[in-house]
Amino acid sequence: MNLPGLQFDLGEDIDALRDAVQTFAQAEIAPLAAEMDKTDQFPMHLWRKMGDMGLLGLTVEEELGGSGMGYLAHMVAMEEISRASASVALSYGAHSNLCVNQIRRNGNDWQRKTFLPKLISGEHIGALAMSEPGAGSDVVSMQLRADKKGDKYVLNGNKMWITNGPDADVLVVYAKTDLAAGPHGITAFLIEKGFKGYSIAQKLDKLGMRGSHTGELVFEDCEVPETHVLGKVGRGVNVLMSGLDFERAVLSGGPLGI
Repeated sequence: MNLPGLQFDLGEDIDALRDAVQTFAQAEIAPLAAEMDKTDQFPMHLWRKMGDMGLLGLTVEEELGGSGMGYLAHMVAMEEISRASASVALSYGAHSNLCVNQIRRNGNDWQRKTFLPKLISGEHIGALAMSEPGAGSDVVSMQLRADKKGDKYVLNGNKMWITNGPDADVLVVYAKTDLAAGPHGITAFLIEKGFKGYSIAQKLDKLGMRGSHTGELVFEDCEVPETHVLGKVGRGVNVLMSGLDFERAVLSGGPLGI
């Protein structure tokens, strides 16, 4: 893409990536944008196509199935997808950064090998669930509880306004494992679609970013194996906060493209 006066010399690899994503986005995504906004339906076939292009694992090392291109590449991809559809880009960012990159950064070997391949290929869809009906940016006020029972945690509560929530196969979910410990009592979990006690309450209608599916999640005695703790128990805030700078950088590509 030629932008007179705006040549930032990002390197041949990044320039080639931009050209490839721009060509893909204008051919495969832009023609669908108006219908997406009208129907509020995400074109699900795009996940596999983005996976085939290597866009869902840009920050993941090659040995784990990713492209290994890093955060600058991720920002450029986010920018070019947003240029075609902000809604597709929002879902793309929630999947590839908020979910995939968090597992890549905080997961153990088993978690990375178990969850990343299908997320990177687009066979599975990822999401992150932090916000609740009464807790947005104030993380400590969340009410979702996770009580340890044997070798499982039992989760009870709700999450709200979750991007990709209605479709997600794998979710990074934050819950309180110690109600008295404040920020030190929050733990991150990997939740899989099909877990007993986990359900989607509703797909939310929105004024903007239509086509990017947003939902409310319900946990009713949801049983989560302790193998699905992401990071360490009581260190969920560390998982969350350590990823925010990367998330802000990558997602800033969205407004640039729009």
